[in-house]
Amino acid sequence: MILVTGGTGLVGAHLLLHLIENEENVKAIYRNLKNIQKTKSVFELYKKGDLFEKINWLEADILDVPSLETAFIGIEYVYHCAALISFDPKDEDALRKTNIEGTANMVNFSLAKGVKKFCFVSSIAALGDLPQHETYITEETDWNPEKPHSDYAISKYGAEMEVWRGVQEGLDVMIINPGVILAPASTRSIFEHGSNELYAKVANGLSFYTLGNTGFITINDVVRIALELMKSDIKNERFTLIADNIVFSDILSTIAQVLKVKKPTIHATPLFMNFLWIADSLFSTLLFQKRSLTRATAKASYSKHLYSNEKIKTALGTVFSDVHQYVKDFSKL
Repeated sequence: MILVTGGTGLVGAHLLLHLIENEENVKAIYRNLKNIQKTKSVFELYKKGDLFEKINWLEADILDVPSLETAFIGIEYVYHCAALISFDPKDEDALRKTNIEGTANMVNFSLAKGVKKFCFVSSIAALGDLPQHETYITEETDWNPEKPHSDYAISKYGAEMEVWRGVQEGLDVMIINPGVILAPASTRSIFEHGSNELYAKVANGLSFYTLGNTGFITINDVVRIALELMKSDIKNERFTLIADNIVFSDILSTIAQVLKVKKPTIHATPLFMNFLWIADSLFSTLLFQKRSLTRATAKASYSKHLYSNEKIKTALGTVFSDVHQYVKDFSKL
């Protein structure tokens, strides 16, 4: 039997759909019963609502050890997708507890219960810091603790350290580091994070664009590759999963075209973005509101990070979906 954490999130829900389609015996854990509706909505979106009932749901929490004792009964394979995603500095403690301690618990139970293979869904945020003489960030790029990192990035890097500890203690693992994950535009009504934030902002009339870039990948490619890696003989490796390095202004234009709204037309310079995050910090403090733009997200918007996907293409012969075409093709879902 397969155990999936984070089954009510974007990656976990799509992973569950693919696993059930492949007639796998799957157990998924949830913390809040109403969140299961999100996963059901994903199944219905793809006209697979009848398959939803085949999931074995169990109430549990990766931070609650007694509940995990029950969740791991009969489990042979684990896909650990659960994570807290936030770039608000106020969430630092919660990020470290959920992403690092929660992953440590999952690794410990996998070791204790003799799990055959453990897949951890990390992020390109946990990859290393590019030296000046190199162009592309790879799986081998060293993490530099002297460089500034977001609390989210630190928490995912710390989680990976727990997974590698599991390797040292005898657990077979697989780590995937996806870039920004693009799902069908209609999923923005189900999930808030990742690409859905881009969809929502463009739909609401986003005026500004930046010329920074990062790695993007479709949700279908993430899930497909994770399944292929888990079924392969490959173990104790990490793989960067990006289809392409894309400039933010380009992907925003594609999303605007799909949503049939005006595309962003005002170039937000790095200086302007830095002004915005400082202003946002002041207003959120005065009004007791959650941050909408942080220093980390502002910097990411104009940073030009290039990621290499050569390792996964060499290992599996992976052919990635064209991100822009995917957004267009799945706009009618």
